[in-house]
This record gives sequence, C-alpha cells and structure tokens, in this order.
Amino acid sequence: MALRLIADFDLGKDVLPWLRAQLAASAAAGAGGGGPGVLENNYECLRVLNVERNRNIIYTCKDDKGNVFFGLYDYQTKQNEHLYTFEKDLQVVSCSVNREKTLLATSLVQAAKEGKSNELQPGSKCLTLLVEIHPINNVKVLKAVDSYIWVQFLYPHVESHPQPENHLLLLSEEKYIEQFRIQVVQEDGNRVVIKNSGHLPRERVAEDFVWAQWDMSEQRLYYIDLKKSRSVLKCIQFYADEHFKLMFEAPLDISLSDSGFKLVNFGYSDLQDQEELSKHLTLCVFTNHTGSLCVCYCPNFDSCEQITYSVFYFHKGHSKTFTTTPGSVDSCVTKGITFLNLDYYVAVYLPGHFFHLLNIQHPDLICHSLFLTENSEVIDMLPHSPLQSLSGSLVLDSCSGKLYRALLNQSYLLEFLWNTRLDCERMALLHCVLSCGRDPRRLEAKIIQWISENISACHSFDLIREFIIASSYWSIYPETSNMDKLLPYSSLLTWDTEIPGITLVTEEIPLPLMKVHRFKGYWEKLNSNLEYVKYSKPHLYYNNSVVRREWHNLISEEKTGKRRSTVYVRNILDNAIKVISNLEAKNLEPRLTPLFQEEDNHQQLLIGLMVSELRDHLLRHLQGVEKKKIEQMVLDYVSKLLDLICQILEASWRKHNLHPWALNFNRQASAAEFAVFHIMTRILEATNTLFLPLPPGFHTLHMILGVRCLPLHNLLHYIDHGVLLLTEAAVTRLMKDLDNTEKNEKLKFSIIMRLPPLTGQKICRLWDHPVSSNIISRNHVKRLLQNYNKQPWSSVMDKSSFSVEFLPLNYFIHILTDIESSSPALYAFEGHDNVDAKFVEEAALKHTAMLLGL
Repeated sequence: MALRLIADFDLGKDVLPWLRAQLAASAAAGAGGGGPGVLENNYECLRVLNVERNRNIIYTCKDDKGNVFFGLYDYQTKQNEHLYTFEKDLQVVSCSVNREKTLLATSLVQAAKEGKSNELQPGSKCLTLLVEIHPINNVKVLKAVDSYIWVQFLYPHVESHPQPENHLLLLSEEKYIEQFRIQVVQEDGNRVVIKNSGHLPRERVAEDFVWAQWDMSEQRLYYIDLKKSRSVLKCIQFYADEHFKLMFEAPLDISLSDSGFKLVNFGYSDLQDQEELSKHLTLCVFTNHTGSLCVCYCPNFDSCEQITYSVFYFHKGHSKTFTTTPGSVDSCVTKGITFLNLDYYVAVYLPGHFFHLLNIQHPDLICHSLFLTENSEVIDMLPHSPLQSLSGSLVLDSCSGKLYRALLNQSYLLEFLWNTRLDCERMALLHCVLSCGRDPRRLEAKIIQWISENISACHSFDLIREFIIASSYWSIYPETSNMDKLLPYSSLLTWDTEIPGITLVTEEIPLPLMKVHRFKGYWEKLNSNLEYVKYSKPHLYYNNSVVRREWHNLISEEKTGKRRSTVYVRNILDNAIKVISNLEAKNLEPRLTPLFQEEDNHQQLLIGLMVSELRDHLLRHLQGVEKKKIEQMVLDYVSKLLDLICQILEASWRKHNLHPWALNFNRQASAAEFAVFHIMTRILEATNTLFLPLPPGFHTLHMILGVRCLPLHNLLHYIDHGVLLLTEAAVTRLMKDLDNTEKNEKLKFSIIMRLPPLTGQKICRLWDHPVSSNIISRNHVKRLLQNYNKQPWSSVMDKSSFSVEFLPLNYFIHILTDIESSSPALYAFEGHDNVDAKFVEEAALKHTAMLLGL
C-alpha cells in the first residue's frame, strides 16, 4: 500500500499475554483482589487510553467484577506495569500518568447499565481523581461535576531527574482549561505523596473554546475560540520552567458555531462510536521540523455526492479547498475522513473512496500532490479503520489497539510510478519517492531505469530535467533550513492541466499574528517562513540567468582573443576543479563512459561560474550559517547535478552494453549507439533550458556519436543549431581517425569551415591535405599582411631568386619573404615552424593546379 504502517505496539501481542500470565499467577497463589483479576476469555473492554510524550501507553480493561484496571506499557523497556485498580464498575473518560509514574490522573463516569445505582458522588456525572501510585496510597477528588473532564499531565523537556512539581491540565466540557500545580515529597524512603493535597494551586489556561488539540511531543495546546462568531486558532506552548506562553493567533475562515465540542489527542474514549464521530467535522493541526503549520479541515458531510476539505498552509500564506465526488451514487460514505501527518506530506483519505497525498513543503502546484480515486487499486489497500494521527508520524488505531509509525512506502510508490499513465501522477510520485530519502543511490538508479523506459512518454514536463532538479534539491535540502525557498524544487513554474476527480480553489489567508518576540527551535523556523511570505516576493529561487550572461561574455572574449583578469578566470576554473574532485571522491566505482578525460574549458567555466553565483546567492540569504558549510553545500549541489547526468549516461551504456573502444569511425553505427545518442540529446535539451553544466567530455562524446549515427546533412544541421558542439578533442580525433575518402574529405572540410579561427588553425595542421594547406597558407598570409607597408618595386624585387615564371605570384612571394626576414620572431606561425613563404608558394601552385584540373 502507499502507506507503510510499522506496528510499535499491539494490545493483543504486547499486553494480553502479560495479563493472562498475571491472572494465572494470581489464581495459582489463590489471590483475591491483589492481582489484576482480568477475565480470561473476555478482553473486548481492553483498550488504549492515552499515549504520553515518552510513548508510554496507558490502557484499561475490566475484571469479572467490573472493576477498572489501569496498566502501562513502557515503550523503552517493553514491559507492562499495573498502575491502579478502581474497584467500582465505571467507564473511563480520560487518564494520564506523570513522567516518574508516581501520580495517576483519571476521570470516570457511570457505566451505562440499566438499573445500576450511581456509584459516583451524589449529583455528579463525572469524577476526576488524582491517585498516588508509588506505592498505591491516597486518592484525591479533583472534580465531581455534571460535565465530562479530560486530564493530561505535562512532560517537561528536562528528564534527567525527578521534578518536585507536576503540572496537570484539566479540560472541561464546559469549555475551559485549567492547570493544576501538584507538589510531591518523598516519605519513608521511596514513598511519594502529594504535598498540601487539600490546596492545590490552579490557574485558567483558556476558556470559551470549542475545539482543542494536544501535541504530546512538543507540549503544545492548540484551541479555537469564537470571537463574534469568528473562529480564531490559538497555540499555547508549555515550557520546562513552569510557565506557558500564547504563541500566536490565527483567524480561520471556517464555521464552528454549530459543530459542538471536540477534542483531539486528549486520550481515546469510547463515549461515542465511530459512526457518530464521522458525522462531526474533522479538524487537526500538523507541524513539522521545517517550520510548517497546516490546519486540515473537513466540515460535516451527510451527502454521498460531494466532499469538500480544506488545508490552510499558514507557512505559505494561502489555503486550498478541494472538492471531490467519492464515487457512484450507491457508494455512500459511512466513515469519516482521515488526516495523517507524514512529515513533508499530509495524507487525506476516505476509506474505499479516495486518497490524497498533499505536499506541504511545496503546495503551490497541484501536480506535486498525488490524488487517487476509488478506481485505483491503491485505495483498496489502505486501512479501513479510522486512524488518529498523533505527534510526528505516530498513528493510533484505537479499534484494534495498535500504535503505528506511518511512513510512505517507497517500494510501492516506485512500482506505482512504473505503472501509472498520467503525467500528473508521474510528477507527484517522482517527488514523493525522492522525499523518502532512504538509500538515495539505489533509488536514483531505479528512477533512471524508469526514465530510460519512458523517455518520450511524458508530454507535460521533461522527465530528465525534473529528475535532475528534484534529486539535486533533496540531496542538500535536509542540511539546513530555508533551502526550500532558495533552491529550485521543480523545473515547472505552472501547471494548467486538470487533475482527474478533483477541483481546487486557492485563496490567500491572513498570516498568524505572533504574540512573542524571541523565538527558538520550531518557532524560529515558523517565524522565518511567515517573514518570507510577507516580504519575499517574487520568490528567491536560484536560477542561472546571471551565469548564462557571464559565461557568454567569457566565451565571446575568448573568440576575440581578449580575456579579462587572469586571476578572475583562474578562480572560476579552480571552482570547477573543486567540484570535479568532490564528485570523484564520492564516486569510487570506475566509469564506463569516457567522461572527465579532457580539459573541457567551456564546461569548466560554466561549472565554476555556477559555483561562484550559487555561493553568493546562499551567502546573501542564509543568515547564521558558516561560510565554510555553505561552500561545501554548493560543491555538493553542483557535484550532484553532474553526478546525476553521469548516472543517466552510465545506465544507458550499461543497458546497451557499450564500451569506449566501440566508438570507432570505421565501423557502422549500431542500434545501441543510436539509443545512447538519443539519450544524450535529451540530456542536452533538458540542461540547456536551465543552463546547467555538463560533465567535461560530454560534448566530445556526443559529437563522436553524432558523426557515427547521422547522415552528413543532418549532422551539419545539428551543428549549425548548436545541438552538437565542435570541441577540439572531438575534431582532433575525427581528423586523425578518418581517412581521406571523398565522403570523409567533404565531412572534414565542412567541419573545419565551422570552427572558430584559432581552433581551425590548430586542427588544419592535423590534416595532411591540400585543402588544409590552403587554409593554413591563407591564415599565414592574412597575419603577415595585417601590418604591411607597401614599398617601391625596385627596392624589393630580385628576379634571379625565383624559379616560377608567374609574375603576380613571384611578386607576392617576394613580399612575404621580405616581411618574414625583417621580423622572424614577430611573424613566426605559432606552433608550425614549417609554414613560410615557400610553403605558401607550394600551396598556391597546388591549389591552382587543382582548380585547372591538372
């Protein structure tokens, strides 16, 4: 299934055997009421009551006399403990135990049995008790009222030593929240008792609320109160130093006036059955370590025709309201909607009807979230019992008594990626799989295999481009906060295609008003996100526009022979060397593809410029991060871009069983080489749009394959349109390896004529042919005559020194000879000492003879 539920606790496996053993031990000892005394064959009443911050689980059941038994499963030691037995037939509303396991708080109501007398205090509906359980001793009545009460001990962050004072929250159905301060002392050794139990200090935390949620991991209380019929979400943070603060207020555009009273994660009572709960609104708050704040809301729905739910992305400044039809008219909805927190995602699903995996880090484009309807087999594989999302990724199935860790099932999502046919699902699944972050090398290899099989299947986006950007992003994102605002997450800026089965409305929402001015941890990240929404428009995503402009300037200067400061260029090239070294250090396996085997000056300039610009971008916007760490992140990011391209090429070569020595100009190109050439062309197309660098040697390899795979007119068309680049290494190999057949001569001449002048002069020296001699001669003459000052004929002409009776040529060669002899050092042809006036004369005569057909 899309969700992977790993059971951390199971009442049937972790508690029942222990209870049976306790019962057997009690029976063998002839014990009466000293043991648990649980019925041997009737465990339907066994259920989970609460999960504390340290993941200790409190559960309850009844013995054959109806007495209420409280037990605790210690998450660390995997052991069960008997906490307390209440010797009356009552029903438990709520229960909590302090960290030291010395105090138990519980609220109970009369069991629903006909003709049964009231065992509570006269006139009270709910009894709230505080019990000393180390050892079992006094019982104090905190409240005896006609409304339900829920209890929750606070767990401070400091866990190294016992706390002298415990804090207990009481939530009343009468819509107020109190905090009790309970001091304990030790007597007679380890016996813990309540100090001044008759006068426990208390204070009001909140009142007039209609909804509340407890975050056990972060010790936060979220609640909603109604101000002039307007819903306002508030959050209180409880601290270890005995105080609490109101952190923010946020208006919510939802109607709660007639929704009754609801609590989330304050224990798991069976006062209402699940069918009754499904008729009430569903509302929950989700956060994660990146500073996200999401409110998920689904109003009551009685109709089978349409379901609407909203997600308020407060950390992004907007909300999205989704509307979907659960299925056919006959498929009525009998269960409530479920929201689950999956770190970077929120899962929304209705068992048997739909599954929606919402991307909360990048919610702008709907294609980055996965929506599946009941027609998908994924829906049938989701849990059908209602799940309750606790803090983090913990999920409780209160029906079965199981506690899970909910994770995205990477293997299943990969399989689904292979089988789906919709572009929107491909996009969402690609990002979802990459976000899982487990075994990235293996994961990338599988995605690359999928890309190679579906290279032309996507019409809405470029698979290679999206994979390179997304995978590079996830490789560096966890290293520091705010990366989601500074690095591109996707190659797409917009998505206009409808998602089948769902409609969407996006609205801007008021940002939360922070009520404090100094922040730490999560609150600092949330505040940073809110500040970004307020002041950072347009987005701060990095792009290579500056790199593109600077790179073109450097290449233009190179062609004209002008180059700015050598130190500047050297620094740029040093950046490239660092990236390549960083890449090679992380990749110890030998490469099949002949990359990184030449000094590709143009690509090295591009790599170095990207390092420089990206580093400056991050230094501007990442406040408080060490410069050294930023520099390493930049090297890792650019290295990852290049590594992914190398991986795609390596996979293609391996798939088609190619080897470097197979690239022989004298052999016929194989189908495998055509396939690799096609992949390389698609890589080039993907990177050119974003102006991303390529591994040095890529253009040389691409050119060699192009020569082998394409007819001459197609090859020249690719060259003229910049698809194939004439690198010096590729042209050098071509000139040396190809013989001088008529076809090859035409190819060589066509290529030489397209080379830049300086490169052309070097390449011509490698081709022993009259055409190249002619070109060399022309270049030599042009250079000699650039500064020529004409002199009288009589002073320079000596007829006896020329054997050719062709006066124009005699005169011209004499001028060249005179210029060469006057300044030999100045006019020597660089790298080719054999070129002189005599060489020019011979080349001219050969060329004339060719033209005359002699």
